[in-house]
Amino acid sequence: KLMTEGKFATTGILFDFNSANIKVSSYGTLKDIAAVLKENASINVKIVGHTDSDGDDAANLDLSQKRAEAVKAILSKEFGIDENRMQADGKGETQPAVLNTSPEGKAQNRRVEFIKL
Repeated sequence: KLMTEGKFATTGILFDFNSANIKVSSYGTLKDIAAVLKENASINVKIVGHTDSDGDDAANLDLSQKRAEAVKAILSKEFGIDENRMQADGKGETQPAVLNTSPEGKAQNRRVEFIKL
């Protein structure tokens, strides 16, 4: 989807609660994304972190930025993607994919997007 639509969003990158620590269960998703970036070495991406609406707005914005930076760091360090090809950005709870009124909705809003630049 990243290559065909220019954008790919995933809820497959999970973090510890209220933290930017990436869970081990996320490595499959990260590996797949790294493979696409390696196969298409000319593209650059913006990594955008999103949160649900629980908690303080400013704290969520900061957390989403830290999570995007953590994804960028792991793609660079663990998978060998050049840091200069990636930008990290956090949107906090400002761009929900769905309503934050249910646990399922909140889970969908806790996502990471990859946008082709």
